Parts: sequence; C-alpha cells; structure tokens
Amino acid sequence: MPPITQLSQLDLTRRYTYADYLTWQLTDWVELIRGRIRLMSPAPRRQHQDITRNIEFPIMQFLRGKSCRMYHAPFDVRLSRTTPNGDASIETVVQPDVCVICDPAKLDERGCLGAPDWIIEILSPGNVARDTKEKFDLYEEVGVREYWMVTPEQKNVVVYLLADDGRYQLRGEFYTPGLIPVATLPELQIEWAEVFEEM
Repeated sequence: MPPITQLSQLDLTRRYTYADYLTWQLTDWVELIRGRIRLMSPAPRRQHQDITRNIEFPIMQFLRGKSCRMYHAPFDVRLSRTTPNGDASIETVVQPDVCVICDPAKLDERGCLGAPDWIIEILSPGNVARDTKEKFDLYEEVGVREYWMVTPEQKNVVVYLLADDGRYQLRGEFYTPGLIPVATLPELQIEWAEVFEEM
C-alpha cells in the first residue's frame, strides 16, 4: 500500500487511530477527535502568532526551574479515557496552541499521553465551533483542569476550571486590562494588556 501523503487518500467518514496517524506523511496538520480526522486551520495569521508568543513568554519565565513543562503546536497530545493498549486504542490526538503538563510521567518522545493540566486555544475564524464546543466537551471529559479560549477579534480571554463534579465552571471572562489568575499555577498571573500587546 502506498504511503499516505495527501488528505485525498484518506476516507474522512472513517474512524482512525493514533497507529494510523503515525503512518501518515501529510504536509497538512490534522487532529484526530474520537477517531475522526479534523483539519487544522491554515497557517495561523500573524495576530495568532503574536498572541501565542505573548502568552508563552510569562509562562516560560515562570516555569524556569520547575517541574511543569509548556509546549505549543505542533505537539501531539494523545487523549484516552482508558488505560492505553498501545497506539491502536488511542482515537484522539490534538494539537493545542499552548499546553502545560505538570506530570512528567505523561511526557514521552512523541509528546503527551494523557490530559495536560492547562490548555490554551487561540480562536481563529475557522475553528470557533471546534474550540468552543467539540474541544470544550473533549477537554472536560478527559480531565483538563484549566481551559482558556482566547478570541483575538474581541480581545477576550474566557477561563474555565474543572469542578469536583468533572464539569467545567466559568472562572471568568477577561476583556479589559488587569491580571488573569492561573489556577493551575497559582503564583502566576498573566496581564490581559500583554496578551493583546501590539494588536
């Protein structure tokens, strides 16, 4: 069977696993959500890159010398609700814009196996529904403790925290200058104005 090098070679109605995903030689970024292929947005706009950098900088500084680690896309996060039985049992692989993992046992050479502690998605016009519904439900289900959605056009940061009942609760919506607290890293606060600097 020839190698998979183009999306047109894949059946988008079929379910795939991480074992399949590893064999693909695509130039397009894709994610697998519950076995279904999800195309990533085209290369992020400059504004998206600026916001990513503005968020990452204080996190990187804060984490220096600490055990938690920060990563950004492309970075495979393999999510599974059950004990994995190899790559063929994993049907969800996402590429969060930014994620923080505090359990080193979840990290390996291929990325992260299990739920990160904190995920930040920067919404683009083409991915709003996916990040606000599909990924929201997924991250809640697998136990991502803190989920931020950043909307560049509205200069808005919406923060959700996982409650004891396993459901997300709105922690706050930030759309004016001031500090945004980080529950995952309690000593860290991110300045709203710096997130949207140069916009």
